[in-house]
Amino acid sequence: MRVSTVEQMRALDKRAIEKYGIEDKLLMENAAHALYFVILKVLGTIKGRKFVAFAGPGNNGGDAITLSRKLYSNGADVKIYLLSSSEKYQGSAKMNYEIAEKIGIQIENFEGDNALVRMAVETADAVIDGILGTGISRNVEGKYAEAIKIINESAKLVFSVDIPSGISGNTGKIMGAAVKANYTATFGLPKIGNILYPGFEYCGELYVSHISFPPENYEDNKINVFINEPIPLPPRNKEGHKGTFGDALFIAGAGNYYGAPYFSALSFLKAGGGYSRLATAKSVVPFIGTQGREIVFHPLPETDTKSISYTAKDEILRIAKSVDIVILGPGTSLNERTQKLIEELTNSIEKPIIVDGDGLTALSNDVGILKDRKYPTVLTPHPGEMARLTGKNTKEILDNRIEIARNFAKEYNVILVLKGAHTQIAMPDGRVYINMSGNSGMATAGSGDVLTGTIAAMYGLGFNIEDATRMGVFVHGFAGDIAAECKGEDGITARDIMESLPDAMKLIRENFEDVKRRYQIKVI
Repeated sequence: MRVSTVEQMRALDKRAIEKYGIEDKLLMENAAHALYFVILKVLGTIKGRKFVAFAGPGNNGGDAITLSRKLYSNGADVKIYLLSSSEKYQGSAKMNYEIAEKIGIQIENFEGDNALVRMAVETADAVIDGILGTGISRNVEGKYAEAIKIINESAKLVFSVDIPSGISGNTGKIMGAAVKANYTATFGLPKIGNILYPGFEYCGELYVSHISFPPENYEDNKINVFINEPIPLPPRNKEGHKGTFGDALFIAGAGNYYGAPYFSALSFLKAGGGYSRLATAKSVVPFIGTQGREIVFHPLPETDTKSISYTAKDEILRIAKSVDIVILGPGTSLNERTQKLIEELTNSIEKPIIVDGDGLTALSNDVGILKDRKYPTVLTPHPGEMARLTGKNTKEILDNRIEIARNFAKEYNVILVLKGAHTQIAMPDGRVYINMSGNSGMATAGSGDVLTGTIAAMYGLGFNIEDATRMGVFVHGFAGDIAAECKGEDGITARDIMESLPDAMKLIRENFEDVKRRYQIKVI
């Protein structure tokens, strides 16, 4: 499913009206109809229920008024609070306001927080939030903020029109204050603010209605952000040997950095990879070898700080010639000579590579070397590492994750995995995928190392590098969700995620459609 910006959605609305003759009156009616059916599904019956609707200016308020009319016509007791003058309504919003007024729905102007409004909300079965739409560009203030506060403090069921009021449709950010909805119906396509955190959490249970758009309208190739849906796994070769399922080389680890190489190299095997090699400083091998006996070790010369020595370069390049994919950087340390080694290996290895952890720090010294690579490159930064790669600050990254990831991937011809809640995967051609699996418990040391091993395993199983990255991110998140279901999000560790990888793979193979549905946005 595609995910649109606010501007792209406006263009789709305009096209539907001008090219297909779908009048805005019909679009507003269908939008209200969609949320009506969500309410009916949740409450079971409408007749005799009591609703309070907050309607702001523009079409968002018009949708709320139209919905109120539908609820009223089906036997509900409805009261509408207007947050702007009714004279400001135009077109379909004006028409529906006038109908609501003529058929006798209670309509009052909302002048601010007071006891009567709170009493109306407290005695309602549910609240309709149609205060602000997707296109807000400044923080919510005044009576708009007061209305949001009343809704949130009521603890009532809240149904939001298109997006919870106060959430930016393009970023998912809270613009000063925002409604915390239980259910949201968005229209045409989900907006980026519906999908990225914290907007996604504020939506509650999210539904999307295509509101009579013909498929070619919302399948616009200019809209190149997508939900990262899982891809069926390639069948395993019944006669295969360990090399059949991928041969991966992990250049990782240093003195006191034992977890990163262990989790990345072993996760490759746990996710279905066949042959996992770990090239690491020679004194590190005994510490990992007792736990990772399934890993094949390549002890390397080391520095006085027990990191991989620059002198190991030729040996690493020799080993790399015989493998399918190379992983650079997990726990290799910030030793100056080791960082130089990682830089030069990035430029010299003639195989697909995944760069993570300390390898990203090494690249931040000269990201331009990525442009010279002839083979696929995957980078897996968290926002702090992304800030170092781009020269921006972390806040800038968080405020504009999708565009920054997309622009970097295009400029440097890499696949970029910007980690975090609903991780983004940016492709060199401008496509961006938003991953829906995973949970807050995965924000733990070593989780990113499990991810690198999982991506490498997907490549070993036969996916091309783009699909391997997408599936690696999905499987990693799914494994984290399995671990959280067993143990809760508090306290799950990288080991728990890694140990859940075989279960994740088994469920994907045996119940693919169920797994896919689990992370899909519901369509009504």
